[in-house]
Amino acid sequence: MRVLHLVHNHPSLHPGGTEIFARELFHELRRGRDTTHLFVAAVDDLHRTPHPGTRFQSAGAGADELLLWAGHFDRFQLNQTDTEGTLFELGELAESFRPDIVHFHHLLRVGANAVPFLRRVCPEARFVLTLHDYYPLCHRDGVLLRNPGNQRCDGPTPNACNGCFPEISPARFRVRELMLKAHLAGFDRFVAPSRFLMDRYRAWGLPAERMVRIANGRAWGDRPAAAEADRPRNRFAVLGNLSPYKGTRVALAAARRLADAAVPFSLDLHGAALYQDASFVTALEEDVRALGGRAHLHGGYRPAEAPAILDGIDWLIVPSIWWENAPLVVDEAMHAGRPVICSGIGGMAERVRDGVDGLHFRAGDALSLADAMTRAATDRDLWQRLADGIQPPRTIAAAAEDHVALYRDLLAGPAAVAEPEAPARRRRPAVARAPVSPARA
Repeated sequence: MRVLHLVHNHPSLHPGGTEIFARELFHELRRGRDTTHLFVAAVDDLHRTPHPGTRFQSAGAGADELLLWAGHFDRFQLNQTDTEGTLFELGELAESFRPDIVHFHHLLRVGANAVPFLRRVCPEARFVLTLHDYYPLCHRDGVLLRNPGNQRCDGPTPNACNGCFPEISPARFRVRELMLKAHLAGFDRFVAPSRFLMDRYRAWGLPAERMVRIANGRAWGDRPAAAEADRPRNRFAVLGNLSPYKGTRVALAAARRLADAAVPFSLDLHGAALYQDASFVTALEEDVRALGGRAHLHGGYRPAEAPAILDGIDWLIVPSIWWENAPLVVDEAMHAGRPVICSGIGGMAERVRDGVDGLHFRAGDALSLADAMTRAATDRDLWQRLADGIQPPRTIAAAAEDHVALYRDLLAGPAAVAEPEAPARRRRPAVARAPVSPARA
């Protein structure tokens, strides 16, 4: 079995949750299984500039990990506009590799229109898409939040989306929806890491019979030693990208309430405010200064540094105001034996059991979060009770076995969509080719 993995970035360049999980899954699937895998991460000028003669570059991690320069991308339509270059070279690579499974981990940069293109190139392959967020549903970076105001959106409609983006007509939003659904019809299976996200896509119109839930997993190291006992559990932290969607300032507003009430605590913010407006960064820094040494802004961190950071805290706060799907940082905290205080919505509420292994609060409500933090900092029995309730998080090996079973099930049965005929391929002068994987077994 040969599997082509397509991801919208590489974790060495952008360590987001989707990229980290996709690469760890790729590495686990290669280990001790009768399968061959090729990992292609799409990048643009933010991370790499194109090389003359080819859009492929080495990812620096072996011949089976490649970067595909895909900078000509329509973020509204989620389409790759360079069909004569980027898609053509991706098609040549796929034609050479001859995958049995083409597994998309995102549509960004690669493009939704790559699906019908690759189905023509690889007519016998089965196609899988893991739905890590809501980009096909929401033009606002897939967060399903109203613009302005950040109220959560129950579901996209052309008129509602036009309300968020008045410069884009309802008709254009309707065309976007129809186009995306037409391209998504080319997938044989959709993988959803959370039930909440699965329900959202079913409500949008994806066929329930093609959807399967497979929870994420991680390649865990040794579990950190248990935190020392007999002291207040009042060290809080936020880990991950800092942004309005992530509720970073909600956490700081809650911390201000604890400070005003003279509740002893510390709050550490680990993460970078990537691609955020200067006004947000300025406000964030002012919030931290106003807490007079009780809060600290540490900046970005590498994924490998997360265990040491978690070893030095008592509670992880996940204050996102949008319906997160399956944030990896929750599992990282649980692996470290640290209870999680999170917004009681979406995949967060599904993963963290209120009163069992963590606490919920009302999303976006600083007072509700402050109440939860006060309880956490002052009730000395609470931390141990919740820490004892944490179940070991899922491993990448378990997730890989579920994916192998999915792949084999797809290959054993008929395709969910009609197989298109392979077109007569237009040829062009030879270009510098990316390295391809070993010959077909």
